[in-house]
Amino acid sequence: MRELYQDLLTLWQTLVFEQILPGYNLRPGLGREQATLLKFMRLSYQELFPEQDNFSHLAVTVEKYFSQDTPLWWVELAQPTVPWLDPIACLWLGNAVDQIHGDRHAHVFLLYVMPKYRRQGIGSALMRYAEDWAKARGDRQIGLQVFQRNQLAVHLYQRLGYQTQSLWMLKPLYR
Repeated sequence: MRELYQDLLTLWQTLVFEQILPGYNLRPGLGREQATLLKFMRLSYQELFPEQDNFSHLAVTVEKYFSQDTPLWWVELAQPTVPWLDPIACLWLGNAVDQIHGDRHAHVFLLYVMPKYRRQGIGSALMRYAEDWAKARGDRQIGLQVFQRNQLAVHLYQRLGYQTQSLWMLKPLYR
């Protein structure tokens, strides 16, 4: 029975997984993985905003935007010590409309790599994957939003050729 399980797992991995870098596989996300996506979003925001303790509103974001039109990919270890090990990185894409030209284009909702696996090329590989996906569907550009305090990500995107097009400005209105 164990051999049959291993054979089925190997067959499934061959059909679904794609090597993104040596030692790392990329697989498409499933509709039932909303909880894992929410976990990754929370990790991202908690890391950037440790002074805030409530990110419950992120569940509304996932509920509202996660669909067949907003694909999700997970990076997993190619040789995990445990077959059901959680993903180590994710890429969640959506759609936006260029307000200058009116063209639809891909938008990066979330790119997150677990801290232990950073600076190994996973983020760059995921962004190249996102760009290839966008080109394959006919997009002429890809966009994203990054928090200014996330300098590691800002530098990654700049190295990959992303440029600032606008600034999102906020003013707190205290009562």
